[in-house]
Amino acid sequence: MSSVAGKTATFTAPARSYQKKSNMHNSQDRRNDFDVTNTVQVSDPAAVRNAVAELFTETFPGASFDKLWLAFYDFARLFMGQYPGYLGCDTTYHDMQHTLDMTLALARLIAGYEQTVDPAERLGAHRAQMTIVTSLFHDAGYIRHKERDKDFTNGAEFTLYHVSRSADFLRRYLPELGLSRDVAVSSMIVHYTGYELDIDKIELDDPRDAICGHLLGTADLVAQMADRCYLEKCRDRLYTEFVVGGVAIENASPGEYMVRYESGIDLLRKTPMFYQAATKDRLQKKFNRAYGYFEVLFDGQNPYVTAIKRNLTHLFKVLRTDSWDMLRREPPYFVGEVDAEEKMGTAAYKLLSVIPREHSGPDAATS
Repeated sequence: MSSVAGKTATFTAPARSYQKKSNMHNSQDRRNDFDVTNTVQVSDPAAVRNAVAELFTETFPGASFDKLWLAFYDFARLFMGQYPGYLGCDTTYHDMQHTLDMTLALARLIAGYEQTVDPAERLGAHRAQMTIVTSLFHDAGYIRHKERDKDFTNGAEFTLYHVSRSADFLRRYLPELGLSRDVAVSSMIVHYTGYELDIDKIELDDPRDAICGHLLGTADLVAQMADRCYLEKCRDRLYTEFVVGGVAIENASPGEYMVRYESGIDLLRKTPMFYQAATKDRLQKKFNRAYGYFEVLFDGQNPYVTAIKRNLTHLFKVLRTDSWDMLRREPPYFVGEVDAEEKMGTAAYKLLSVIPREHSGPDAATS
């Protein structure tokens, strides 16, 4: 098990420059816990913090990074089980690496956006800071509180309403960071990362706040789908979270089940449909193709889109040949609770074991 459970939060890793555009490695060279350019270790809070700091200070010369430094520090403590009152992260898909990968992607989008638009439309340092902090804690809703959540055994149980819980966390946390003025907007734009609210009905006073939501939602989607191990993580981790969270199989009433995903393999079989119906609708329509701002930093290239297309092409090949052994990457875990993956697997198995045989599909035994 490769886990950060029990480690102290230290920030000593050297900065890695986002400007190294020549580092466009192919999929085989890219390391499992590095970003799409293979230059930033997105499992390391210090490495991502340093990369974000470089982007932030170059985009907003003279702006202080102090509050963001503290936010990265608190993020690491929260996910590693060192934040007062909270247990560590025990969701193996929505783990520390996912949030850090997303936050780096967001910082890149902000930098690209600021370089592209007219001065009157720019976000500015404070609004960018607020959005980055929101990104760091957009999945805080999965983290269990020692007292308030003592009746729950795993963070995945909050799947269906974790974004609202993240908004609640931000309402408590931002004043501690000296950002009380950002509570109203932050606790709304975090919903651009989920499906609990209709984002078309989110009302914000300033159009630039909606842009922040678009960048936030875009970063959340593209970072996970561009992950080198996205397919394996969907099959082996996201499905398990969906089981524990009541998404894969909904027990509507005693003896009645609504089966959405019969197994991790079934989840992957339905991933292309999800991409077409949901992801494209969000990325291209609701978020107004905000992913294009990556191209500003990468000489017209878009390494995130390239990585997503590579993952989908590989998935299509697996589906066409039914060669599931082609998905053999074994990404490390970056959680804050000891044996989180084993405990989550056990919880999912117990839930699946009580489902009548007619609802346990042909792939269930191999998921």
